[in-house]
Amino acid sequence: MTTTPLQAQERYWNDLAAEQIRREQLVKAERLNGRLAMLGFVALIATEDLLHQGLMQSLGL
Repeated sequence: MTTTPLQAQERYWNDLAAEQIRREQLVKAERLNGRLAMLGFVALIATEDLLHQGLMQSLGL
């Protein structure tokens, strides 16, 4: 059995590791979001080039 100070240390390190995992997941999510935004922007530019008109014009607005 572990003593109370050891349990407190284990809890501290587990909390620290969990926070690091959350931060890494946030970084990955933000990176994916940025990449998808860039892909959408390139798709918009390609669509405007193919249609020879702006997005609003092609939607009839």
